[in-house]
Amino acid sequence: MDETYTGPKLESADEINGEWVAKMMDYMSYQKIVHKRYAAMIIIRCRDIFEKDASLVNIKVPEDHEITVCGDIHGQFYDLLNIFKINGNPSETNPYLFNGDFIDRGSFSVEVVLTLLAWKAAYPKHMFMSRGNHESKNLNKLYGFEGEVKKKYDVKMYDLFSELFCNLPIGHCIN
Repeated sequence: MDETYTGPKLESADEINGEWVAKMMDYMSYQKIVHKRYAAMIIIRCRDIFEKDASLVNIKVPEDHEITVCGDIHGQFYDLLNIFKINGNPSETNPYLFNGDFIDRGSFSVEVVLTLLAWKAAYPKHMFMSRGNHESKNLNKLYGFEGEVKKKYDVKMYDLFSELFCNLPIGHCIN
C-alpha cells in the first residue's frame, strides 16, 4: 500500500463498524479516495451479504420505531452527508432503506456507493439497498459511473461494482 495514504484502514472487513464508516465519510468529505484495498473489501463483504438476500426483502419495523427511506442520490455525496447529519447515521436503532439510483450523474458516485455499502457492512440488518435502473452496465456507461470508477480506481474495481449490483435486491416490503 502507498505510504502516503492517510485514510481509515482495516485489517479485515469484519472490522467495519459505525465508527469506522464515520471516519471514512469524513475522509472522503475532503475529496480524498479510500484506498482500493479497503474499497474492494467493502464491496466483496456486501456482495456476500446481498447474495444471501431474496429479490424481495421483507423489513420488519416495530410499531414504535421508524425507518428512513431515501431514493435517487445520483452521486450527490454532500447531499448524502446532509441526510445523515439531519436524520443521524444508520444504526441498529436508526435503520435506512435506499431505493436505488445511488450513482451516475453526480461527480461523487463512488463516494456515495462506498458509503452506503460500508453502512450495510456495519449494520446488515438495519441498512437496506434496492437496485435501481442506474445500477446497470448500460446506464453506468452512459451516465458516467464507469468512467468515474476507472479514473478513481481501475477496470477491476468497476467489474467488482458491476458484480455487486447484480446481487442487489430489486425491492423491499416494509411490514
